[in-house]
Amino acid sequence: MQTVTDIAKAIVAREGGYVNDPDDPGGATNHGVTIHTMRRLGLDLTGDGEVSEADVRRLTREQAVEIFVDHYYRRPRIAELPEVLQASVFDMYVNAGANAVKILQRLLNEMGHDLTVDGALGPISIAATHRACADRPDLVADAYGIARRNYYYALADARPASRKYARRRDGGKGGWITRAEEFISPRFHLTDAQHRERTAKWG
Repeated sequence: MQTVTDIAKAIVAREGGYVNDPDDPGGATNHGVTIHTMRRLGLDLTGDGEVSEADVRRLTREQAVEIFVDHYYRRPRIAELPEVLQASVFDMYVNAGANAVKILQRLLNEMGHDLTVDGALGPISIAATHRACADRPDLVADAYGIARRNYYYALADARPASRKYARRRDGGKGGWITRAEEFISPRFHLTDAQHRERTAKWG
């Protein structure tokens, strides 16, 4: 069984090293940790009194893993979800913050639960998730992964600058889509043709 540290290390590996893409609202990022997160946590690694790109560059993989486990897994209570969902929701929380929980809450509402979509995992949302996973946890996990994939496509629909994260230059699946499909059973993966059809309207 994977530990939370194993999951966090896998997330860091997926995120890669230092980037500062002007099209990414997250800004300067290293190992998946954004400059905004480092400022919120007061991580002045250079000791110069401010958190800047230099601090982002100095962040180590080990520090990123610790940040993810403490602030993106334990603090938002992902540890209290059914095990089958933890890795996917954790990965999405690193990538999209509270939207990871909103996606789960919307999915649960579609399944007949009556939850407030507020992005916070309280006892009601946690209990509803356990009820939903009681019979077919694998299907709930796939449904969540598919909802993640749909979220990414919708973001790219609405924001042309983000389309490069969902579709490669050659028209194939971009990083957002392949990332979501890592948590979806292969039988529910989109074919290359289906992906191209989904993104055809982007031009």
